[in-house]
This record gives sequence, C-alpha cells and structure tokens, in this order.
Amino acid sequence: MRHRASVPPPPSPPLRAHLPFADAPGVPDPIVVTSRWLTRGGRPWFPVSGEFHYSRHPARNWEEELLKLKAGGVTAVASYVIWIHHEETEGRVRFDGDRDLRRFARLCARHGLDFIPRIGPWSHAEVRNGGLPDWVLARTSAARSDDPAYLAAVRPWFEAIAAQLHGLDRAHRGPIVAIQIENELYDRPDHLRTLKRMAQEAGLCAPLWTSTAWGGVHLPDDELLPLYGGYPDAFWTEADGGWPDTCRKHFFFTHQRDDEGIGADLRPTTVRGADPETYADRFPWATCELGGGMAVAYHRRPRVDAADIGALGLTKIGCGSVWQGYYMFHGGTNPTGERTPLQESHATGYPNDLPVLTYDFQAPLGEYGQYRPSYDELRLQHLLLADFGELIAPMRSVLPDGTPRGQHDRDTLRWAVRCDGRASGFLFVTNHQPHEPLPDHPDTTFTVAFPEAPALTLPSTPVTVPAGAYFCWPLRLDVAGLRLDWATAQPVCTIVDDDGRTVFVLAATDGIEPELALDARTVTTFATPAGADAATVTDGDRILITGLRPGTDALVEVNTRAGDRVALLVLDAATARTAYRGEAWGAQRLVLCAEGVVFDAADGEVRVHPRTPYDEAPRADLHPRYDEGPRADLHPRCDEGPRADPHRHSRSPVPAVSLSVLPAPHRPPTVPGATVEESQDGALTRYTLVPDEDTPAPSAPAPSVTVLRPAGAPPAPVTGVPGRASAPADEYYDTVAAVYRVDVRASRADAPPGADLLRLHWTGDVARAYVGDTMVADQFFTGRPWDIGLDRLPAGEPLTLKILPFAADAAVHLPVAPVPGVAEVRHAERITTRTWRLRTSLT
Repeated sequence: MRHRASVPPPPSPPLRAHLPFADAPGVPDPIVVTSRWLTRGGRPWFPVSGEFHYSRHPARNWEEELLKLKAGGVTAVASYVIWIHHEETEGRVRFDGDRDLRRFARLCARHGLDFIPRIGPWSHAEVRNGGLPDWVLARTSAARSDDPAYLAAVRPWFEAIAAQLHGLDRAHRGPIVAIQIENELYDRPDHLRTLKRMAQEAGLCAPLWTSTAWGGVHLPDDELLPLYGGYPDAFWTEADGGWPDTCRKHFFFTHQRDDEGIGADLRPTTVRGADPETYADRFPWATCELGGGMAVAYHRRPRVDAADIGALGLTKIGCGSVWQGYYMFHGGTNPTGERTPLQESHATGYPNDLPVLTYDFQAPLGEYGQYRPSYDELRLQHLLLADFGELIAPMRSVLPDGTPRGQHDRDTLRWAVRCDGRASGFLFVTNHQPHEPLPDHPDTTFTVAFPEAPALTLPSTPVTVPAGAYFCWPLRLDVAGLRLDWATAQPVCTIVDDDGRTVFVLAATDGIEPELALDARTVTTFATPAGADAATVTDGDRILITGLRPGTDALVEVNTRAGDRVALLVLDAATARTAYRGEAWGAQRLVLCAEGVVFDAADGEVRVHPRTPYDEAPRADLHPRYDEGPRADLHPRCDEGPRADPHRHSRSPVPAVSLSVLPAPHRPPTVPGATVEESQDGALTRYTLVPDEDTPAPSAPAPSVTVLRPAGAPPAPVTGVPGRASAPADEYYDTVAAVYRVDVRASRADAPPGADLLRLHWTGDVARAYVGDTMVADQFFTGRPWDIGLDRLPAGEPLTLKILPFAADAAVHLPVAPVPGVAEVRHAERITTRTWRLRTSLT
C-alpha cells in the first residue's frame, strides 16, 4: 500500500525573546527557549534527560552509575530532591552519605552531564506524603498552597537546597540547566509562582524553570516551561480496567501533548485547569516523564518490556518532541525511614500501596545497576539524537494524509515525518504497541511530497513493515558532502576514522532489506563490499544500492564531489543495539560490545561490565487480546530448572569478552588479568579479552536455601482507598509466610554495582528479605525473578526470606497467571561478573 504525506510550506519563524528565561551572563553556550525548540550556544539543542534519584542509591556507586547513564546517551541527569529523605525530623536536615546532593551534582559536572534538580517541595515519586515530611503536614491543613504556615516550612528547606548547590549554577560554569518547581499541581498557578520566587530568593538559579504540564495544568503566565510525559502502562489505574487508553495513545503519532492519565489517581479527572493546547504556541514540546519503565503497586503490577519503551520513545520524537526526558532511567531503593516507612501507601491516604523498599521501576538500569534490554533500545535512539538532534529539533512534525481512525484502529499504519518544510527530513514508523499486537503491513511504500523539492517515494520496491517494528529513516540527509536521498535503515551516528574519512553508521530493521539511495550529483566514485550480493542501479541523478547483507562488513565507500570521503556502514539490527560512542583513549570512538560499556575520560579508561541476563519471557497477554486473560503455563515447576545462562556462577574459567572499535587506537588496550587478542571485524578492529589462567573466576559458592516453614493459608484480601486491594499487613509475615534461610556470602562493599546478585526464582504474592530483624529487600510478584544486590548486605549474615501466598480472590492485576496458595523459592542462583578495565597508551 502506498502511504503519502504532504509537507506544508515552512512555517513562520518561532517566537524568540518572548519568555522571561535568561541564562547567566557571559556563559559560552547560552541556553535559549524559542516557541518551538531550544538552543544552546546559538544552535538547536535536543537534550536527553534521565531520572536517577541519588537518595535511592548508595553514594559509593553514584559515579559508575552516572557513567552508565552517559554511555546510554543521557545528557542531563534529573533527580527529585525528596524533602522527607533529608528532613524526616524537623530541624535535622541531612545531606550526608547517600543524601549528599552537592557531591552528586559535582559528579554530574565532572563527567560533563547537566543536572536538573526537581526541588518540589511536593515531589510525589511514590514517596510517603509525596515527599512532604509528616511534621509539615501536622503544621498545616493547606499544604501545597500559599498558606503562611506551609510557606514558613518551605522557605528554610529551599534555603538548605540552595546552600548545597551554591556555586554549581551556570554563572559559575556549573551543571544546573533547569530547576523543576512542584509536581503535578494543575490548578494553583499563583502558588507555583510563589514557589519559584521563594527558590530564587533562596539563591537558586537556572536558565530554565520547569513544571509538569499534564492533566490540563494551569501555569502562571510564561513563568515555567511546561514539560509533558507518557507511559506505556500504569500502576495507578484500576486492577480490572485493562490497558488504559491514556497509555495506548502514546503509540500513535499525534500532536496532542497532554496526558490526562498521569497523576489522575490524585486529582479529579473531571476538573481541568487549562486547555491542553494552551501552551503549544509559546513553548516547545518538551518532556520529563516518558516511561523508562513502570513501578508496580500491590493492586496492579504492569509489566513493561524493552520494545514498549523503545517504541514509545521513538514515537514521541516523530510526534515533535524536542526534549526526551525519561522517568525512571535508573531504578533505586527507598531509604529506611528513621520514624516511618517512606513509600507511598494506603496507610498515608494514597490510592496505591507500593513496596516498602524497592523502586526498581523496570528501568533501563535497574535497582542495583543491572543493564536491561530497554537500555539498548533507548541508547540507539540517543545516538541518533546526539548527531542529528540539531537537525531534528527545528523540524516540524507532519502527519500523513491518512491517519488511524481512532485509538483502537490497529490496521492503519502509524507513521509521521519530521521535516524542515523544504526538502529534507526523517520518516518515523511505529508498528508496535503493548498487549495488542499490530499486524504486518505488506507492499508498503511511502511518498513524501515536499514544497520546494520533488517528492520522494521509497523504497524502490515495496516492503513489508513487520509486526513489532519501529524505526526512523533519513530523507535527503547530507553527510560530509554526500546527499543520501533515503535509506531504509536508521541513522545511528557518525565517526571519523584515522584517515579522516567520515563513517556514517546505520541500523537495519529486521525483515526490511536495507536500501541506500545516493544523490549521484554529490558522488564521484563509490564501491560496495567486495564479495557481497549488493546491486547498484543508476537512475538519472540517483544511485540505488540494494542487496547489502547488514553487518560490520556492509561498508559502502563514497568519494564526494566536494572532495570528502564517506563510508556508509549498515549494521544488522542486533549488532546496532550493541553500539556505543564515547571518548575512549583520547578520541571519539565507536564501540560494539554486547556487554555494558562506560567511558571514563577523566581516568582515561574504558570499562566493560559483563551483563546479568534479564528475564524477557513473553507476558501472558502479549499475544492474546488483553481481556482474554493470562496463560497458565508461564511458571515451570522448580524441578524443571533454570534456563541456560551464560553468566551462571558455576561457569569456569572466566568467560572471554570482546569489543570491536572504530577507529582503533594506535596501540591495543591493556587489561589487567587478561591477554588482548586483536582481529578484524569487518570495518572495525576486534579486541578479545582472554582471561589469564591464574585470573580467579568471579565466582562464589552457590547459595544454600533451606525451608524453615511452609506457607499457611493466604491472608484474606483487604481493600483500602479508594476500594483498591491493600498489601497484606506486616503481622502476616510472622504467622503465615513461608520462611526460607539463604546462606550466601555477601560481596565486597566496593564491588561494581550489579556485579554480584542473588537471583531468586519464586512464586507467591509478596516477599521480604531480612538480615536479622532488618528488612533489606522486598518484592511484589510479577513473574520475573527477584534480584538482591549482595554488595548491599552485611558480611557473614544469612538472609531470611518471608513469602506470602497469593489469595485466589484478590483483586490484583498480574501480567502472568498467579498460583493461589503457593509461596516458594523455586530456584536460587548467584550471578557474579567481573569488570574489565581497558587502558592504552595515546602515543
């Protein structure tokens, strides 16, 4: 089927200098907000922000985790400054240890990351009282308002934050580019204005002041930059409500920015502050809460998979986003309260019961720093934005001539174009959504009619857009003097090799043959890979290259009429998701590695973190319709054993690790404890790290699991506010829970985060882990294994697990079939990996 989009003429220039935002005088890269995009240093700027709560993660691991965010393409770290985490007791304000806000901000600066403190005072963040200390609520019945008693408490809190961040603003070349005021307050613009003034009076300053804008928010005129969001699923809706339409819409290309679903459990959905499009003419479409995952509540436990997160993120770029902001990008663990538990719960009047400790959020980087497949999906998009975001940001989003008939239309192909209004742009396609699969679209071509250039129809031969695919294709893209009319492969990044040649890396889509259409007027000579089945056709001013087999050797070399040399490298879809780019050994390099990679330019080192496997078995409802119910076969009995796992603790010797690099350093890297073997990997140089014979395997004795008590009858289900199922009371862990003893030696406290995990394959309803009488981890059952970071545990102490069985009549939504009355550990394993440190001489 031929799909067509008609690009209108270029719009009038955006509004400039119409907002009271100003960067610090004299900064070399001033940040400016136009009505359609942001600029930095006079050039369009497409930031990528990722939420990482410092107070929910051990301070000793912050630096490595920030480097993981940076390697994942995050350019700005956002974090709530959660009041109750810092001042649970009035007058005792703590910025020590894991609460050291200043150290966290300075680490961001050390590694070239911007910082966005979200200072509240009300944060939500699934924290007790939304982050307001109990003593504040005892002082006033009018929190989140201009009540004098409330403001009197807020003022010294803002002053304490300002003292911590003193000298880290832009005027002092610090990392703070934006400050968020409050959160999800939709109907009190005067209070938002008051809070901004108080923050400024306390000494806080930033070029951007922001506010969340969903739910028809009414903001004070031009005072705060509205930021939007969108999640692939939601824990805050009803257990029996199915997949919410407010989440479904994020898998369609649309120009509606608002999401009336976020935070709807805390405000009346029938009352709205302002028209959702009120701010569209004065502010760009920027986001701060695209779902990097999703938390689980007791009554509703959604499962979010990597493709859900990747498809939503790419769709938002196609819709017109100029700022990709994710919540969460890194999971965490709630600190233990000195007086009360610090999670959101029915006990504090919230509609949702959350786990006491875990805030993993199914994020791209997990609670213990584990890499997830969603990290790869988003990193691929962020590489695109790093190189081409400057082009994409000013491009308007254009919807096709034929659009879906509504949010339940699964038959119409979903696509859009970001274009400059003249002759070039990017084509976006999303053929994936959770829960209700979309069909293949055979015989597909696209025609994009531009106002100032001939229409492009691509590809040359119709293709099938596979179910589950989502991708971005370039249209008339200039790369170092070469014009690429189109490619049926997604731009990844560019890199300059040692000969000064620009290598343009693209990612093929599974099921679609890559096709490159070169503007012959920009080409003098070209060459396709030797021995490949590539075919070329010259048709007038176009050279069409087909038949490429994607991979590290799928290199098309071009000499341009401008005298430049360009190579187009088309990677297969799987290899492209191993791509990193960063400052490595004194130069920007492309690294292909299936493991986790961080670039520590400050130390002149590249580190490779072998990954722990992540359970990506299909959801019960992934293939049937949502309302058909879960399958019952997703829980093999423990005697079936775990799946084969390349990172099992029993594996010996230490497994080799490889990475391929372009351009290769002048000397191979050296790695303590390993010999580096060099070989060719297509256009790249591969380094295989072969552990020395005397290198000890990063292993430890397997955990020993002993049943101390079988489970009793499940507790009778209880409902809380507003009639939703409540988590079982604490007393049941001492009376009816199954109890296990797990003997496992804790790892070193300085072990790299995520490098030593206890993984429990279990069935039940809810579970808690204790060392002595101290709870150290907890989990609501979702069908996935339960990880516990062993570097968090005291040495020499066994774990006690207490697991409550699931009640058959509990009003709980699960993504897999529960097993009523059963509470057991089916299998326990220890997953231990070794971090490799690669250095090389720069001479």
